[in-house]
Amino acid sequence: SSKAQEQTMNASRQSEKKILVAYFSCTGTTEKVANAIAKTVNGKLYRITPATAYTSADLDWNNKTSRSSIEMSDENSRPALGEEALNLKNYDVIFLGYPIWWNVCPRPINTFLEKYDFSGKAIIPFATSGSSSIANSVTLLKKLYPKIKWKEGSAAGKLKRHDSEYRKLYFFICSIDNSGNSIGCIDCTTVFR
Repeated sequence: SSKAQEQTMNASRQSEKKILVAYFSCTGTTEKVANAIAKTVNGKLYRITPATAYTSADLDWNNKTSRSSIEMSDENSRPALGEEALNLKNYDVIFLGYPIWWNVCPRPINTFLEKYDFSGKAIIPFATSGSSSIANSVTLLKKLYPKIKWKEGSAAGKLKRHDSEYRKLYFFICSIDNSGNSIGCIDCTTVFR
């Protein structure tokens, strides 16, 4: 809508916060949303990558012996990450994106959150899912990492590659940075065109 676009432009002009859009994506769905958010809020993209990439077989949630099934059945699982080091002192606000796995965030997100010091940073979660809300994952993240300054996040739903809804994705996020300023509103109905 034109109101959301106007808010986005005003927020971009007003915000002088340094913004990072960190995301974990195996199939490209979360990556597309992360790219749209980074473009809208003029943030730097950072891909959270596992030391060993996930294969299609690894992601087969119907197979109880698949890598993702094994990791998600163990709440203490922390898969190794393989990305370059990240200097968080350069950022004030961090959008944190991930797909919903088993109604929570994938374990590499936990590894990422435990690897770095997020003191003084505002973290705004966003997630992609075919059917689940972001609510349970955020509740668990807040419980596991109470010292992090969590801000309200949002989820993009119905992201099935062969579903007509895939192209009609509606994801709207209005978030507040750690100074109480709006840093961006984004209508991602255009992300998958």
